[in-house]
Amino acid sequence: MSKRKNTSVVIVATAVALTASACGSGDSSSGGKKKAKIGFAISALNQPFMVDMKKGAEAEAKAQGAELSVQNGNNDASQQANQMQNFTSQQVKSIIINPVDSDAAAPAVKAANNADIPVIAADRSVNKAKIATTVASDNVSGGKQAAAKINELLGGKGNVLILQGQTGTSASRERGKGFSEGLKKYPGLKVVAKQPADFDREKGLNVTTNAMQSHPEIDAIFAENDEMALGAVKALGAKAGTDVKVVGFDGTGDAMKAVKKGTINATVAQQPAELGKMAVRNAMRVIDGTTVDKQIKVPVKVVTKKNVDRFS
Repeated sequence: MSKRKNTSVVIVATAVALTASACGSGDSSSGGKKKAKIGFAISALNQPFMVDMKKGAEAEAKAQGAELSVQNGNNDASQQANQMQNFTSQQVKSIIINPVDSDAAAPAVKAANNADIPVIAADRSVNKAKIATTVASDNVSGGKQAAAKINELLGGKGNVLILQGQTGTSASRERGKGFSEGLKKYPGLKVVAKQPADFDREKGLNVTTNAMQSHPEIDAIFAENDEMALGAVKALGAKAGTDVKVVGFDGTGDAMKAVKKGTINATVAQQPAELGKMAVRNAMRVIDGTTVDKQIKVPVKVVTKKNVDRFS
């Protein structure tokens, strides 16, 4: 074969290789990898906390070069189950779930597992199903810190109302558990009433109004989220933060304003945007085959009038 023919073969081979490379680069990120598609089934978007978690997840997905599809469950477990089924049918690479109900979410998570799709739980855990990791605030620790703060506010003695979150959620269960465990250290505190208000401001107002009529001796309220705490503040009127101490949980913008004003005495602040970021970050790690911890706890801190400026 002549030298000219050898040169022609090399040129053709190179052209074929370049064409194959170009064909393989479609739908890929700038790093040359195909974008990983992640589904995010969020329980609801009617609370500032959830909105911030979504924003954090979206920011991290963009930074990671991933495609994030967010579905709003509207606090409906059946609707969320359908959304999970759709993600599974779409064969996404991973699913993040912030469950409406920690028990009801299990079948949909198992279906994803059967399709070899790893599932990450965000803020709330899923019961009786395989989860790659649960990224959540340290709710038990936060509940204990809330009990300690109420004890401090009441000088070691007083009657307490607990506004519970949505039944069936791990966040409500864990915060309640931490608060109950914390109260064991403070025998002077007595829980005179506890009732679900479903993490909702309006329900927090109504439950507090009724509870204060039945138990006018209430000295303090622990609300398992800030929305219920803000509802309690409205129900209490001029008594909020003075005659009746109020402690919330989340560290939302509205709650921080109330802390500055003095109508909420304290809130156990979470980092919702960081929760969203860490959920996506760990979803990407699982997709890449990296082993992750089963539980990833994001720290919480009590915010009062003294330190609120560092958080708001």
